[in-house]
Amino acid sequence: QVQLVESGGNLVQPGGSLRLSCAASGTIFSINNMGWYRQAPGKQREWVATITSSGITTYADSVKGRFTISRDNAKNTMYLQMNSLKPDDTAIYYCKMPTYVRAYWGQGTQVTVSS
Repeated sequence: QVQLVESGGNLVQPGGSLRLSCAASGTIFSINNMGWYRQAPGKQREWVATITSSGITTYADSVKGRFTISRDNAKNTMYLQMNSLKPDDTAIYYCKMPTYVRAYWGQGTQVTVSS
């Protein structure tokens, strides 16, 4: 019953900004840690950022200072604000909810940074 749905991906110029959303359903969202991952064509999926149930955030070095992860528990939604985007940020972005039973993943949303 758990579903994670990403949205907000788009084509954007270098230096631009996007905000991604991950809407969760079928779960008690507020008690779960959440994370953002990304995967470029031909590359393995890499971790981008994590936010705990209490709002503590961590970031990959590649996005630190440019991306901000946040959550709105009332809306069962997690966000990734992406600023100063670079071509290397081009990837499919996925949200993840880890549990002791299994990890849940969304379907991904495409971010393309190009001029």
